[in-house]
Parts: sequence; C-alpha cells; structure tokens
Amino acid sequence: MLTHFDAAGQAHMVDVSEKVETSRMAIAKGFVKMSAETLALVSEGRAGKGDVLGIARLAGIMAAKKTADLIPLCHPLPLTKVALELTADPALPGVRIEATVKTAGKTGVEMEALTAVSVAGLTVYDMLKAAEKSMEIGGIHLHIKEGGKSGRYEAE
Repeated sequence: MLTHFDAAGQAHMVDVSEKVETSRMAIAKGFVKMSAETLALVSEGRAGKGDVLGIARLAGIMAAKKTADLIPLCHPLPLTKVALELTADPALPGVRIEATVKTAGKTGVEMEALTAVSVAGLTVYDMLKAAEKSMEIGGIHLHIKEGGKSGRYEAE
C-alpha cells in the first residue's frame, strides 16, 4: 500500500500523529566513480577547490537537515545524528559515501540518509568537475533501516 496517496489517488502527507515514537536509524550508501588521476587529486589534497571529502561531508550533513524542504511529502524531523563517511577507493576508482542518520520520532529517516549521500556525491562532482566531467554518481541505496512498525531492513 502506498501511503502517500489518499482514497481518491491524491498525493498527501501521511498523518503520523497516532504513531508511537521510536528510535529510528538509517544508513544509505553510494559512490562517485572517477579516473585514477582524478582520485589522486582527492587523495593527495591537490584539488583546486580545497578539501573535497571534508566539504562533501558538510554538504551531506546540511542536506539531511533540509530534506523536508527538498522532498515535498517528507516530515521535518529533529535529527539526533547525521554522520557521513567518504572514503577514497582506488579499486572503484572513486569515492564511496555512507550516511548514518538517527532520530527519535514517529517516522523514519531513510530519505534524510539518501539525501545526504546524494548531495555529498553531487558536491564531490562539483569540486572535481574541472578535472573530469565524465564522473559517475551511482549506487545510491538504502543499506539499513531500523525502528518503527516495520522493524529492521537490511539490503542484500
């Protein structure tokens, strides 16, 4: 059942007022694939715009906090944790991104985690586009979610 539609098929914000507050957590992952030469700019701190991973981490945190402003039917949530790990991976080659978001509330934080990964990836792209325009942002997915009526989900 799609909860963002009413009986007439119209989009609406889900009423969570009767739901029980529980501890909620979500982890999302993704990557930015690039050439080994572009990744070397990141790893060696030679990117012209500065600390690529540090700035992308901050952008992801800021994005998670703004998710309800970006996704029309998301509830604004008081987030208790937003953490991003950005890791240079020569085997990709590129940057792997993981966001962990937590709250205590009546609805989950999956969209906040996914938004954090997406914006962190876009920021990596923005900071390196002068070196390589063919980078690929991908693999963005929900890895784990905990809490709420549906309990735990973990991607295979």
